Amino acid sequence: MNSDRIGVFDEYKKPYIKRPHLVDKLKPYIGKDIIKVFTGQRRVGKSYLLFQAGDIILEKNPHANIIYINMELAEFDFIRNHADLIAYVETRLTGNHDCLFVDEIQDIQHFEKALRSFVARGGIDIYCTGSNAELLSGDIAGYLSGRSMEIKVSGLGYSEFLKFHDLKESGESFLKHLRYGGLPYLIHLSLEDHVIFDYLRNIYATILYKDVVKRYNVRNTRFLEQLVRFIAEHTGSLFSAKRISDFLKSQRINISVQVVLNYLDYLVKSYMISRVGRSDVKGRKIFETGEKFYLEDIGLRNSIIGFRMADISQILENIVFNHLVLLGYTVTVGSFNGYEIDFVAEKQNEKRYIQVTYLMRDEKTIFRETDTLLKIKDNYPKYIISMDELPVSNVEGIIQMNIREFLTADVLKL
Repeated sequence: MNSDRIGVFDEYKKPYIKRPHLVDKLKPYIGKDIIKVFTGQRRVGKSYLLFQAGDIILEKNPHANIIYINMELAEFDFIRNHADLIAYVETRLTGNHDCLFVDEIQDIQHFEKALRSFVARGGIDIYCTGSNAELLSGDIAGYLSGRSMEIKVSGLGYSEFLKFHDLKESGESFLKHLRYGGLPYLIHLSLEDHVIFDYLRNIYATILYKDVVKRYNVRNTRFLEQLVRFIAEHTGSLFSAKRISDFLKSQRINISVQVVLNYLDYLVKSYMISRVGRSDVKGRKIFETGEKFYLEDIGLRNSIIGFRMADISQILENIVFNHLVLLGYTVTVGSFNGYEIDFVAEKQNEKRYIQVTYLMRDEKTIFRETDTLLKIKDNYPKYIISMDELPVSNVEGIIQMNIREFLTADVLKL
């Protein structure tokens, strides 16, 4: 590429499929004096959201000056720190709706100092992406005190998966989603195990070694890999760092509780896994012990330990959790007088109680899934989500839904 064309937006833009729910979150902030930060796991489509933002800007002002930087491309290797970033941007400013797009900004040392300088001078509409949760909570927000806002970008939900892959909703399509997950780039690949899982294992390695090992100077990489595998195999199980440490000691791996806590925190901040705490349904108290962990992308889980129908209940629970997050709910594991509710989802002062199971085929399962919900006496909606094609029974207002309907209907939108 001609050096004069480096950073010219149109030279880098790629075709994309629109994701309206993300664009709707972004639109109110376009052109405003606030830094827009797209966060999320690698390869969930943050770069393409930048492209959509650029097109919206150019539609309003065809002469807008978009300065584009992608730190994953070799031509931008010369930008190593905040001083390099400031010097480069200064040479590209025109005064005609200057916009700065920086993809994977965490790869620039002390980038937050450059952003603060740009905000202080004014007149630059700033957008950036990052693959680490500290990008907003620490590096940017702590430095810019309220001058930034976050848009969390997740992989494709089931409805988006169907749209991206041009599939009709069916049991076969749903099983593909359960098997391969929701990373958008899969539309360019053949949906076959050897193709998809090879790709996903490469993404897993990039996240693990670039976003965790390199960023946090992790030395015990063997244990880190074992920890990810442990979480993948125990998706949705309630456990503590101590329990993990005790289990590993039983396998002759002597790792302290604090190291487990640190490594879990790194994995959460890299968006590889999600941590879900427990809350008391009656008192809204958040318990300090006992958590669940889910993979941000179910396809990554399956690429690590294989897709096994014996794990279907865990996989369904992970899918439901990711869907609730995609809809903007704050999710906890409910605790009620010693009983557990899979998910308590809250948004806009409204709650939803949700149990997830594979099939409701016998009285024992029906009783187990309904009994705890029936003990909760408030009037918030209660759901049991399963693979059953038709509701098995109607128990005192508990809504039983097939998971495919649950993931494609608007029942949870407020």
